[in-house]
Amino acid sequence: MSAVTAEPSSLRLVLRAKFVRRLLVFSQTGRLPMAAAPLALLLFAREVHGLALAGLVVAAYTAGMAVSAPLLARTVDRWRQPPVLWASALLSAAGFVVVAASAHRVPVLLAGAVFAGLGTPPLEACLRALWPALVPAGSVPAAYSLDLAVQEVIYVTGPLVTLAAVGLAGPAAGLLAAAVLQLAGVAGFALTPVVRTWRGEAGERHWAGPLRVPRFVMIVAGVICAGAAVGSLPVVVTGYAEAAGNRALSGWMLAAQAVGALAGGLLYTRATSGGSGRLPLTAAVFAAGYVPLLLVPGPVPMALLLAVSGLALPPLLTAVFLAADRLTPPGTAVEAFAWIITAFTVGSAAGAAITGPLVSDGIRYGFTLAPVAGLLAVAAMCAATYLGRRPHPAPLLLPTPPAAPTSEAGPTPDRAHLAPHPEP
Repeated sequence: MSAVTAEPSSLRLVLRAKFVRRLLVFSQTGRLPMAAAPLALLLFAREVHGLALAGLVVAAYTAGMAVSAPLLARTVDRWRQPPVLWASALLSAAGFVVVAASAHRVPVLLAGAVFAGLGTPPLEACLRALWPALVPAGSVPAAYSLDLAVQEVIYVTGPLVTLAAVGLAGPAAGLLAAAVLQLAGVAGFALTPVVRTWRGEAGERHWAGPLRVPRFVMIVAGVICAGAAVGSLPVVVTGYAEAAGNRALSGWMLAAQAVGALAGGLLYTRATSGGSGRLPLTAAVFAAGYVPLLLVPGPVPMALLLAVSGLALPPLLTAVFLAADRLTPPGTAVEAFAWIITAFTVGSAAGAAITGPLVSDGIRYGFTLAPVAGLLAVAAMCAATYLGRRPHPAPLLLPTPPAAPTSEAGPTPDRAHLAPHPEP
């Protein structure tokens, strides 16, 4: 996709486009379990088991989701969206039901969590692939930013839905609520006419899919680093809240960062998409946003700094998706987006794992990982943008031959096809 300029009215154009509001609502509904399910699994497992095993159950769910996302997306690229969405949602719902009915037997608990993760429907990647068919070309960057901004609502409402269901009917209800929401979201999304008629682009099929493009691989590496920065925060913020003597502060502070990301995404819908240089620029702003956290101020200033740190995440991911659209081969759009989502998930899990030991040495050490990981993301995005680009060859100028005389037999035949062509 070539770089285009988003008009000031792009957000209105996106929201007025046919099917957009319906797809946003059902996509968000179907993706709620991504934020609700980890807490639901944790609370269910904690009824009987210790925190270590409960964490393992959540890790099994996350690992299943990370493994299956590119495979499901590749199937979508080569087939259609609705069959893949229905089949995966049913598998995931069955996994949640298995966990709820496991009677806390560890093998069944883990197997159900894995299946619930493996079947996570690729709604996020599917919607991103639909935007060029839904809105004018100049509004596609605004659509990406809006999608990423609205996604932050999931991480605020998802845990609340789980807590409400658990409070009403017990820990198993949190799992069943995740299954029902996922199925409802997929039903509304998959039955939308534009989803039913969408087809992936024809293109050369390759076992590596979009990963055969080295610059795209560098973007994926950069997204892993960005995910590590974001994933480190829940751990270190929890440690910060405990050190402040009020564990409940962690929820409010993470919500502040989500609000910052929501604001950043909405504001960025009015920005121009920019050229290829926008990718390392947004990565640099993203990394810089985490540096003030090293001051470790009091709770109110810390909440404000966390909100500021969230501002640049949607612009960075918007630039990432636009770059992926430009770089990846035809017929791999959904898979490319799924690799980005998987990379962010893997990076987030790695960031959380690395931050734990750092927090035990000191809160400031815990906050160090985010800017360092952000700096690595900047390096990767710079490499993806500037390395390996082939300069366009200068056109070969040929001397103009003298005009041939016209004979009585008629005009001279056109010899344009006989002229030598420049080397590629």
